Amino acid sequence: MMDELDPTSYEHFLALRHHTIRQRIADAAARAGRDASEVEAIAVSKTVGVEEVLAARSVGWGIFGENRPQELGRKLEALEAAERPVRFDMIGNLQKNKINQVIGRVRLIHSISSAHLAEAVSTRCEARGIVADVLLETNVSGERSKSGFSPDELRSAIEGVLALPGIRVEGLMTMAPAGDADAARRTFSGLRELADELRGRTGLALRTLSCGMSDDFEVAVEEGSTLVRLGRCVFDPGYRLD
Repeated sequence: MMDELDPTSYEHFLALRHHTIRQRIADAAARAGRDASEVEAIAVSKTVGVEEVLAARSVGWGIFGENRPQELGRKLEALEAAERPVRFDMIGNLQKNKINQVIGRVRLIHSISSAHLAEAVSTRCEARGIVADVLLETNVSGERSKSGFSPDELRSAIEGVLALPGIRVEGLMTMAPAGDADAARRTFSGLRELADELRGRTGLALRTLSCGMSDDFEVAVEEGSTLVRLGRCVFDPGYRLD
């Protein structure tokens, strides 16, 4: 992308878009009677390079999201010489044979999609003497194409997952059906209601609800999201925020 645009003008675009996104989040929070400070936005950098990440950080983005361990590692290595560390979350599907490429290298793993994966991550973390902060991926919409615990599976598994010593459950994550605002709203409100139920059962804070992407983040904020994952609307000048 930086090859197609003058770096200065691209950074200007990133700054304007960052301001617009923060304002959209604030407006959505206000409609729901919430404070915008309750909502964190991360820049999903999976389709861009190191230069774009550094440019985005310079205009205010603090956390970036990657969905492939190999690309996460490539970016971390390339950014080792950066003036200050660049922090990443792991947002994509995590295969068991890739766990060691991720733990200890990211702030938060969004995609713990099963009890077996939770156990595997916990075991690997224990072996290294660390604890990973994680979110439990939940398939609220019930789409076959999406991974994650079903709500009933999570209700059954939650106590066992919380007992694992190598992970610390910070909240829940979900993805909404694409191109359907009503279904997205139902999905996000369903995640919020499930989190409320699990808080009552477990006493866990579950502070983080990771839901909402470029096409639906405002709806997500209205329905209780505390963390939105934004890629195209951050980095792509061709993406229109109407």
